[in-house]
Amino acid sequence: MSECLHVPALPRPEPEPRSETCPECLAVGSHPVQLRKCLVCGHVGCCDSSPYQHATRHFEETGHPVMRSFEEGEEWHWCYVDQLIV
Repeated sequence: MSECLHVPALPRPEPEPRSETCPECLAVGSHPVQLRKCLVCGHVGCCDSSPYQHATRHFEETGHPVMRSFEEGEEWHWCYVDQLIV
């Protein structure tokens, strides 16, 4: 895994998740595929394999650069700005 300049700037401890699933998917009646949690604010969104790609939309709307998998047993993080697993 690589390091980027955005990781050291993340809040510690990481924020609590705002929800247990993608609220935007629930609102439109869609089923999320693989969840991601924003490490700046705790927003939970669906991945790019989901029809609405709410995790990426959250980045585009807020500029929050790093998220992590919100799936049990997965520990990886992704920086949207650097396009790296961090």
